[in-house]
Amino acid sequence: MKPGNDKVDPHYRPAKSPSHPPFLDTRAILRRIEHSPIRKLGQNFLTDPNIIRKSLELAQITDKDLVVEIGPGLGTLTRALLQQGATVQAVEKDPTLAQWLRDDLCPQYPDTFHLIEGDALDFPSAGLGDQADYKIVANLPYAISTPWIERVLALPNLPSVMVLMLQKETADRFAASSGTKHFSAITILLQMAYTFAPGHRVSARCFHPVPKVDSYLLPLRQKAEPVFFDEDQKNLLRQVFTQRRKQLGGLLRKLVPQIPANEWESFLRKQGFSQQSRPEDLPPTIWVKLLRLRAESLSGGEPPPTANS
Repeated sequence: MKPGNDKVDPHYRPAKSPSHPPFLDTRAILRRIEHSPIRKLGQNFLTDPNIIRKSLELAQITDKDLVVEIGPGLGTLTRALLQQGATVQAVEKDPTLAQWLRDDLCPQYPDTFHLIEGDALDFPSAGLGDQADYKIVANLPYAISTPWIERVLALPNLPSVMVLMLQKETADRFAASSGTKHFSAITILLQMAYTFAPGHRVSARCFHPVPKVDSYLLPLRQKAEPVFFDEDQKNLLRQVFTQRRKQLGGLLRKLVPQIPANEWESFLRKQGFSQQSRPEDLPPTIWVKLLRLRAESLSGGEPPPTANS
């Protein structure tokens, strides 16, 4: 994982581990509400208090924070955030779990816990709207990690910090270096908006039920000047990376035939690459330059903006 500049919030105080035994509570609560984890919804409940504490530490949660949580489940992480003094805006798709959260946490934290029952892909920031400053801390359902992060990156106001529990392979793809097999379109979109701080590998044994893969707790902090991409640019990146083993010269001539081949050849050569280079060879900053050249050549348009404004 790529390290970044990790500034310490002056209001931050280390999180306390949850006072109750989460694993025992998880199984007891599931029995109480007569609920079996639904695999297709990615219901693997975090049970290790040390990982919960680590999540809060990586996000530097304070009592001044507004935090979005995706898929709070039984509320173990939610409760820790609330105990730290944060205000939590959460979205939960499962109606049984949403009802449990309303019964358990809403009465205890009526002013600081707000819940939407719905799909995180429809409410990527839990219905928060255009808040000035917020963080996201979430144990993401693995099946929606990539489409959800794409929706977050399309929001008019990005979270300042994200600490995400991801499948290890997904975390590798988000933080991949150019020239590696994990480097992809989502890598470019994410790395042009966020820096990556050192994270924490999480064993499958820290969840109930135990998933078949390990996880990774990935911290991200918004860049001072994030780069955003419009839908046309995103679509081109996706098209290119679905053919990642093809050479760039041929791909660009096929996907952007309006621009002469010699222009692409000249551009790639100036950046230290050739028409025989593969899509994953170019780092994110070069892809931004390539998209700028395309926009200017096609319509005299402006380069991708550095802020959503």
